[in-house]
Amino acid sequence: MDWLKNVFLTQNVAQSVILLALTISVGLYLGKFKFKGISLGITWILFTGIILSHFGFIGDAKIMGFVKDFGLILFVYAIGLQVGPSFFSSLRKGGLKLNMLALMIVVLGCLSAAIIGYVTDTDLATMTGIMTGAVTNTPALGAAQQTLNDAGLKSDFLSSAYAVAYPLAVIGIIFIPMIIKAIFRIDVKKEEQIARQNSVTSNPSSMAIKVTNAGIDGKSIEALHNVYKTPFVISRIRRSDGSLERPDKSSVIHINDIVRMVTLKEHEQEVILLLGELLKTEDIEWDIDHGRLESKRIVVTKKELQGRTLGELHIGTLYNVTVVRIIRGGTELVASADTQVQLGDRVVGVGSEENIQKAANVLGNSLKRLEAPNLIPIFTGIFIGVIVGLIPFKFPGIPQPVKLGLAGGSLIVAILISRFGPLYKVVTYTTTSANMMIRDIGISLFLAAVGLTAGENFVDVIISGGYWWVLYGLIITVVPIFIVAFISRAIFKLPYFTIVGMVAGAHTDPPALAFANENSESDQPAVAYATVYPLTMFLRIFSAQILILLSL
Repeated sequence: MDWLKNVFLTQNVAQSVILLALTISVGLYLGKFKFKGISLGITWILFTGIILSHFGFIGDAKIMGFVKDFGLILFVYAIGLQVGPSFFSSLRKGGLKLNMLALMIVVLGCLSAAIIGYVTDTDLATMTGIMTGAVTNTPALGAAQQTLNDAGLKSDFLSSAYAVAYPLAVIGIIFIPMIIKAIFRIDVKKEEQIARQNSVTSNPSSMAIKVTNAGIDGKSIEALHNVYKTPFVISRIRRSDGSLERPDKSSVIHINDIVRMVTLKEHEQEVILLLGELLKTEDIEWDIDHGRLESKRIVVTKKELQGRTLGELHIGTLYNVTVVRIIRGGTELVASADTQVQLGDRVVGVGSEENIQKAANVLGNSLKRLEAPNLIPIFTGIFIGVIVGLIPFKFPGIPQPVKLGLAGGSLIVAILISRFGPLYKVVTYTTTSANMMIRDIGISLFLAAVGLTAGENFVDVIISGGYWWVLYGLIITVVPIFIVAFISRAIFKLPYFTIVGMVAGAHTDPPALAFANENSESDQPAVAYATVYPLTMFLRIFSAQILILLSL
């Protein structure tokens, strides 16, 4: 049996791969178990690695270092591709308030860590590890470790502090909103009813309107779009003589015409006031020449169409098909002439079966094309991101040049490529499953490598005073959440489930979101989570780096 012992204890490539695979497999299996609806999920990989390394199963240091860094790069880059398209839009309008509240949670968390470190005389590097665990943000831990490595330093406590603070943080993120619910005596059922009423306001709406406004008589659809910035699409017009037509941008609107149009729910009243009288859609016959109009989804799969506008494609003019909306990443967008299409968009077109097929041929509509992996933008982006992350920046008062690091550089480049790449016909599309696979493989490798290098002294660290880190982490978790959640409800009167989703997003904590979704029938938690997640992820990574730099 000596050969089997050597397989697990002799440090080489094979042994490192075996330990990584074992750690990830066991950790993922343990992550399936829940206690009262709460699970530590993928973080069990870290704890499994700590246990194995505590009992002497330690991988080769150089191999583990590479796996840790490369896993972090894959994870962060996949996140950047995912959040990039919505990163800048999340900072607008209602999203601005939520993001400012999430920013407050981040800042208060950093201040709490710094104050606790000063009062207890705990070094700031260790407090950074506690903070990353207290806010359940693994990429921030990776960024902190990378910053230390760039400075030629090493902290034996960083990973251990993260692991100690993490478990109670998951509970705290869920528990504090429940305290807020009790303080304000929030009626969950009433909140649900309001949420259901408001949840439809962001969805496209189809209406039939009789034109009675003399001010728009004789104006073309294009002229209406130029004058009135409210987004809408007119898919059909029934003239006053009973004839029915499928319009294009040059079609002219007249008094007593009945138009079928699509707009967002929140713009319904504006559109009705603009045109005239709302009718019942089901009372209007929308067939043309007794042929049935169809509404079908067409998938954009031709790479050469990336970044082109609907106006440039002339689908309505050439093929008599009206594009009423575009579905992108689960979000429905009202289509307009200047809407740019992206690979993977699902275009909802209205027209005859024959014309719909012609439009489908133009757009591609071949799912097989999307199944093929598009790896060039991924590895090109990683190449650029790593280089950007290594560029040093000097700031007054900070002795060490600041670098974005492997995580920060990859995240920024991924966000910029996924957001602006389509404008320059750069295809950044990856299927949801492909993105999740890259992301999960990356974070699994990172956590396994961290655990297999951190557990050797883990118990000794806890016994020698590390148990206080549990309390420090709990303070960093609950104090910022309580303050911001209280302000959100008392001052801004935000819905309860919006607050819960915002708190979960501010900690980039999927277990907290899952718990909120289980207790809410509305999409408010998920919408708030998605609104603040991009900016928060960005801030968590860089705040950890700044704290490490201040500790040097």
